[in-house]
Amino acid sequence: MKTLTSTQDLADFCTAAAQHPYVTVDTEFLRERTYYSKLCLVQLAYPGEGDENAVLVDPLAEGISLEPLHELFRNTDVVKVFHAARQDLEIFWIDAKVFPEPLFDTQVAAMVCGFGDQVGYETLVRKICKQGLDKTSRFTDWSRRPLSKAQQTYALADVTHLRTIYEYLAAELEKSGRSHWVTEELAILTAPETYNIRPEDAWKRVKTRTTSGKFLAVVKELAQFREEYAQTNNVPRNRVFKDDAMVELASTKPSSGSDLGGSRLLLREARKGAISEGILAAVKRGVECPPEKHPTIDKSRDKLQVNPALADLLRVLLKSKTESAGVAAKLIAPSSDLDAIAAGMRDVPALSGWRYEVFGEDALRLCEGEIALTAKGQAVKVVSLG
Repeated sequence: MKTLTSTQDLADFCTAAAQHPYVTVDTEFLRERTYYSKLCLVQLAYPGEGDENAVLVDPLAEGISLEPLHELFRNTDVVKVFHAARQDLEIFWIDAKVFPEPLFDTQVAAMVCGFGDQVGYETLVRKICKQGLDKTSRFTDWSRRPLSKAQQTYALADVTHLRTIYEYLAAELEKSGRSHWVTEELAILTAPETYNIRPEDAWKRVKTRTTSGKFLAVVKELAQFREEYAQTNNVPRNRVFKDDAMVELASTKPSSGSDLGGSRLLLREARKGAISEGILAAVKRGVECPPEKHPTIDKSRDKLQVNPALADLLRVLLKSKTESAGVAAKLIAPSSDLDAIAAGMRDVPALSGWRYEVFGEDALRLCEGEIALTAKGQAVKVVSLG
């Protein structure tokens, strides 16, 4: 079990990996005490058996640069294989503005291959590799050194089994002709806007029952301040103040330090210094926001005239199509999208790309009265009416 702690050792490994068709990648990181993930370990492997051709890379080692790995990511001759890659990709994009190309995500591929919605790595190891995983080290502190033998074994298993899983899923996709389905899904993961958080939009993630424009204007300013403060100081949002405190502040609209002292939900640290000053300034901006600039919650779908009978038929069609295709129904369309289609909306993911092939085309024909559904035993069949 080899741990790389120098730039040269990493460069040598990446040079060797570049001679192979793919390399498997995983990371261990911490995020509990920071806004941005702290990268603590990178695991890499190229084709081989067991721990052969697999290494751990210590990004916390003194003087090490990950540029050789970034260069490997830019090498389009080598497929970079991850499982549930979103958080890993966010780290590399934030730190180095690099995405692995080409990318293969085994979680996405497994959904397309019929393993269910958001299937876990442990499940794939059990079903494809016919082995179990020791998960006892999953929630350990990966920033502490030295790493224990158990931590190293756990970390390395995340890329050694991944080789078998990748080869199996890639073959299944080739056989079924569904490789382009995965490519479409991964386009979202490698889009910079997926990871570029806009502080001015942070209010949209705050759950509140109040839809008053005045109230939302204060929420928006508070959420934007919190996001900017958290990013600048690299602290979690909740360490600034929590959502319930934000809602309380938007309701009480404090205008002084003594007002903040009366808050039931505000953290003690937020009642003084830069955070308290930011809160009071944000509340003032929100209160003074002119009505024409008040934020509004998108309720366009709430006003849709849904045909309930058609929505039920679309659910039956979806169940039939996904069962025959061997993919999870949630991957095609959630219930809200089926209702939207039944109400006449056409700008939904289920009606474009590979989802259109599986479900969308017949969904539109059903809406237009061009097909009907019949049941025979346990099977539902589509019957053309034209």
